[in-house]
Amino acid sequence: MNKKWKPESWRNKIALHQPIYKDEKILNKTLQKLKKLPPLVFAGEVRDLKKELSRCVDGKGFLLQAGDCAESFAEFHPDNIRDTFRVILQMAIVLTYAANVPVVKVGRLAGQFAKPRSNPIEKKNGIEYPSYLGDIINGIEFDEFAREPDPKRMFDAYYQSASTQNLIRAFATGGYADLSYVQNWNLDFVKNSPQGSAFKKIADRISESLSFMNACGINSQSSRELAESNFFISHEALLLPYESCFVRVDSTTGDWYDVSAHMVWIGDRTRQIDGAHVEFCSGISNPIGIKVGPSTDVNELLKLIEKINPQDEAGKIVLIVRMGSKKINKIYPKILRKIKSHGHKVVWSCDPMHGNIEKSNSGYKTRNFLNILNEVKSFFEIHKRENVYAGGIHLEMTGQNVTECLGGMQKITDEDLGARYHTHCDPRLNASQSIELAFLLATSLKKI
Repeated sequence: MNKKWKPESWRNKIALHQPIYKDEKILNKTLQKLKKLPPLVFAGEVRDLKKELSRCVDGKGFLLQAGDCAESFAEFHPDNIRDTFRVILQMAIVLTYAANVPVVKVGRLAGQFAKPRSNPIEKKNGIEYPSYLGDIINGIEFDEFAREPDPKRMFDAYYQSASTQNLIRAFATGGYADLSYVQNWNLDFVKNSPQGSAFKKIADRISESLSFMNACGINSQSSRELAESNFFISHEALLLPYESCFVRVDSTTGDWYDVSAHMVWIGDRTRQIDGAHVEFCSGISNPIGIKVGPSTDVNELLKLIEKINPQDEAGKIVLIVRMGSKKINKIYPKILRKIKSHGHKVVWSCDPMHGNIEKSNSGYKTRNFLNILNEVKSFFEIHKRENVYAGGIHLEMTGQNVTECLGGMQKITDEDLGARYHTHCDPRLNASQSIELAFLLATSLKKI
């Protein structure tokens, strides 16, 4: 434990992308109540995740981190949680086959409520209001009341996170994650896929492996690993007043943990070495993700890694690379070589979403499936050339049949976007696109 660090140490630093609450008394009262609420995760679970992530450093594991761009109160429903969990399991079994290593499953769930925005003001028809910053801070409705930051929204975020986490635990250990069920779901997907012949080879090989194991007496009845699944939760540690309420001392180790999630990350807009977010993350024992975008200064990134992980602990740092398909080949190799030369034990994960945002002709913020796929392929090709293990992938997706990203085998067009465009922030891959990406990545990895 860093004896000089405290959960409120970040308040001595510049904290970017924080809301301004009008009533300090209500804010302080809210925070005091939050500090008394039970944890959403346990320190032992966090250590389990760190152990699993340590295997992703040197090729003995692969990280799949996926889920909502920004969770909302309005779309909170058990079916939505179930469907997203199901798709992540489907992707995981395909990626397990492709990578030939266990897949570490981490959801962008049960706490992903706050979003940084490039502009603090939103303007429509000559009217200006504060930008929507996520349901934990204000409402998405474009009116004065909704856009006023309300500290009591943190209670709603906490209780929804608790409910989501409870349901996920039930799904993960109650039989829903049975590997045979997951494989049958994928077989149904392949059957209905226009690219079924290509995907069928992978699906058939997985089925053959499961049949062989069953013949040897290894199945969901005899092995817990086939009947249940470890599943962890994560979110961006953006709203620091909320995060600091859930920093607790582990009674067994004496270390600080943020018990609002197993893993948190620092965004591209808040990774200043002398900033409040870095200060906060430097004191907790959770695995920490760091977004690495085109503007990243590699020397600053080295300082950041060393500050957050001075002991160079494997599984502590996940570098989430978000360059964009048009920039990754030019910018990323230099960063990769520099970090490699210093020998830091980090997990390299590809985020092909955030660098590929574009505006459609119809005015929707969207992403093109082909650009997402191309960035993923470039990421793995670069890692192969540099002889550094590509340890994971980070996706914004949903289990729902939304129409937010262009392309994929569904051939979603600009005209289709308005049919089911439900995101509260950035566009997400739908269920079909997510599973398709996993199969295409599997096909590519087997060739690389």
